[in-house]
Amino acid sequence: MFGSGVILKSRVVGPMDCLHYLLNLPLSVLINGIHNKQILDQKDFTAANAPMNQTEVAQLISKSRYAAAEGKYELFKTTSHFDTTARHPELAGFGKHTSPEVSS
Repeated sequence: MFGSGVILKSRVVGPMDCLHYLLNLPLSVLINGIHNKQILDQKDFTAANAPMNQTEVAQLISKSRYAAAEGKYELFKTTSHFDTTARHPELAGFGKHTSPEVSS
């Protein structure tokens, strides 16, 4: 959910900021890593489950603006770190060291 913790390295937002924002989005599925009832019952998680208002969203976006500007913490956009196909082209039906052929 937090990009393997990469975004947290910015030290601009914390895990609960991220969770609160994600739970505020209109998602049909969110895999959040809650693997036991103790985590679910935490006071912080309950607070994160409350909808954010427009001011709270704006404050969070403003707080993270400079860290997000360079893409340094968004490896899914700037690297192939999260791209399984780039690391294992054979899973997409391509040879290990070949590129897909482009048809015209």
